[in-house]
Amino acid sequence: MAKHKLQERMQKWSGPTALLLAAGIFSAQPVLAQDAAALTPHQQLARDIYSDLIAFRTARGQEQVPAMVSYLVDRFKKAGFSDDDIQVTDYDSDGEKTQGLMVTYRAKAGSAEKPIVLLGHMDVVDALAKDWVRPPFTLTEEDGYFFGRATMDNKYGITNLTSTFLRLKAEGWQPSRDLVLVFSGDEESGMVSTEAQAKYVAENIDPAFILNSDAGGIALAEDGTPVAFQVQSAEKTYATYELTVNNPGGHSSRPRADNAIYELAEALGKIAAYKFPVQATDLTRSYFATAGKLTPGELGQAMLRFAADPSDASAIATLQADPESVGTLGTTCVATMLQAGHAENALPQSATATVNCRIFPGTGAAATEAKLKKIIGNDNVTFKLITDVTESPESKLRDDVKAAVRYSLDKRYPGLTILPYMESGGTDGMHYRGLGYDTVAISAAAMKASDMFAHGLNERLPVASFYGGLDHWYWILKKLAE
Repeated sequence: MAKHKLQERMQKWSGPTALLLAAGIFSAQPVLAQDAAALTPHQQLARDIYSDLIAFRTARGQEQVPAMVSYLVDRFKKAGFSDDDIQVTDYDSDGEKTQGLMVTYRAKAGSAEKPIVLLGHMDVVDALAKDWVRPPFTLTEEDGYFFGRATMDNKYGITNLTSTFLRLKAEGWQPSRDLVLVFSGDEESGMVSTEAQAKYVAENIDPAFILNSDAGGIALAEDGTPVAFQVQSAEKTYATYELTVNNPGGHSSRPRADNAIYELAEALGKIAAYKFPVQATDLTRSYFATAGKLTPGELGQAMLRFAADPSDASAIATLQADPESVGTLGTTCVATMLQAGHAENALPQSATATVNCRIFPGTGAAATEAKLKKIIGNDNVTFKLITDVTESPESKLRDDVKAAVRYSLDKRYPGLTILPYMESGGTDGMHYRGLGYDTVAISAAAMKASDMFAHGLNERLPVASFYGGLDHWYWILKKLAE
C-alpha cells in the first residue's frame, strides 16, 4: 500500500532501518558478509532465499506473486511442512491475479494456547531498470549494502520469517502453540488478499495476537549509534480523493472569467495553507516523551514539551515544521498528482488533483472530507473517494510480547529503549486491528534514516542489518511458544 514503508513515517525512528554490529547466528562474532566462507549454514540459507525472492518482480501488472508463492511452498515442503500445513489462496485484485500464502507450524500435542499469527507481504512497488543504478530485481551486494527492490519492504521480512520457520523445523522444535505465517499478495495496491486473509484468520484461527514484520525495528543515529527499538502499535487511516473542476472550456484566445485550472489551483492552495487540529493520544504522548529524551537540540525539547502539554504552541510549531514528526500530530492531506486540460490552445474543460490524506485514528474519512470541502468553500470542486478506507484502533503492546522483544533485543543491543509509535503510513496490520486483534510490527532490521529508500530508487538494506537480524524472530518465537 502507498505508505511509507517506512513508509511516510518518521524515518528518524522507524525501521526496518541498519545495524552497527552484525552478530552471527550461532556466534556473537561480527559477520564478514562478503566472505561466503564466514557465513553459517543458516545465514547462507537466508541469503539464498533473499536473493531468490528479490528476483521475483511481484509488482502490480507483472503477475509474479503466484511464482513466488510456488517457490516458497517448495521451500516449506522440502523442510518438512506437509500439504495440510500449507494453504494457497487465489484472489482477483482489481482484475489481476494474485495469491496469499499461509503456513502453519503445528503445536505439540495437547496444546491449549491460542495461536500467534505472523504477517508479511510478498508484493512490491514496481521499479524500472532504466531509472536504477543497479538492476532492481537482482540482489546486488556492494559497499556494505544489499541493493534491490524490496530488500527492505518487505522481502527481508518474508525471508526472515521463512528462514526462521525452516531453522526451527530443522531443529525438530515443537512450539507450545500454533504459529501461522500469513503472507499477502497485494498489500501495496488493493489489499484484497489482506482483507480476505484477515477475515479468514478471525473466523478460523482466532489468534491470541498478531506480529507484523513490515514495520518497526531498530533506529540508528547517523553515526550508527542505536537509538531505540520501535514497535508499530497504531496506524493512521489512508484515504485518497480526486478533486475535480469541470468547465465548458473554449478557445484559448477568448479567456473566460472562470477557468477549471485556476479554480482547482485555488482549492489546492487552501488545502496547502490549512493545518488540521493537533491531536494526541496516550500512545503519541508516550512516544514523544521517550523520543524527546533521545533526540538532541530544539526538536527533542519540543517533543518533551508536547508530551507534557499537547497545547504548547511553540512545541507544536517546531514539530509541525519537521517532516519526520508532523504526521504524529494529527491528520495530514497533501496533493500528489495533477491532470488538467486537453490541448495547449484550448481552455481546460476539466482539472483533477489527487489528494492523499493520512487521518488520525478516531477522526474518520467522512469528517476529513467534510473539513476539506469547508476549507475550499467552492461547490464547483467535486470530491471522489478512490480508495477503500480501513480505520483501526491502537494496539496494546502486551507484556509477553514486550518481554520476548526485550529478550531478543538484549542479545544485540542490551538495554535499548523499546518505543511504541503510531505509523503515519499503512500496513496489513490495520485490517487485523480493525477486527479487534492486538497487532504490533517488530521488524528485525536496524537502519539509519539516510538508508531509507523504500518505494524509491536504489532501495537497499545494510548487509550487517540483514545478518544481524536473523536471530530476531528465532528468539522471539522461542520465548513466546517454548
